[in-house]
Amino acid sequence: MPQRVSTPAPSSASVPPSPPLPAVAGRSGGSSAPTAADLLDFVRRTAADTELIDSLPLDPEGRTWVRLDGPGGSEAWLIGWAPGTGTGWHDHAESYGAFTTARGTLKENSLAVRLPASGWKTLELADGVDRERRLTAGRARAFGQHHVHEVLNESRETHAVSVHAYYPPLPLLRRFSRSGAVLRLEQVERPEDWQ
Repeated sequence: MPQRVSTPAPSSASVPPSPPLPAVAGRSGGSSAPTAADLLDFVRRTAADTELIDSLPLDPEGRTWVRLDGPGGSEAWLIGWAPGTGTGWHDHAESYGAFTTARGTLKENSLAVRLPASGWKTLELADGVDRERRLTAGRARAFGQHHVHEVLNESRETHAVSVHAYYPPLPLLRRFSRSGAVLRLEQVERPEDWQ
């Protein structure tokens, strides 16, 4: 019998609490982790770099990606999305992050609920936990730890390109399948699986 998840998560419009700002020009204090706002600023600035965006090789049938140097030791990626491609349902474990669309339009389906970190294989989701947003070029969003979502390029003709950053660097990725209100843990990937 699936466990039932019904506790709503904080509003997706809010940025979760995050560590102090890192030491950079104009800031005082020692070196520390980037905040969600720092990651959001990074993905926006990177997406505005048209030379970098143009340099990403695009595959006509699949996603392509290049690892970037993120701020304060974060993990960052430039990702190309062929028409009709997507990530499937997943989370980023203990990492918080941000992403923006540099070209095209991406759709994000997410769950406004915090899932248990471990100890389950199947969950029944309560009504009202689904969220949907479209991120056209220049639109960005930040998210907290254990954020469950899928990202899709629903265009049938146009590639999309996006920039993503996570802190701490992704320790793992949990992949899920979904059938109606039932979410099932299918796979746990480690960094060596996508390097």
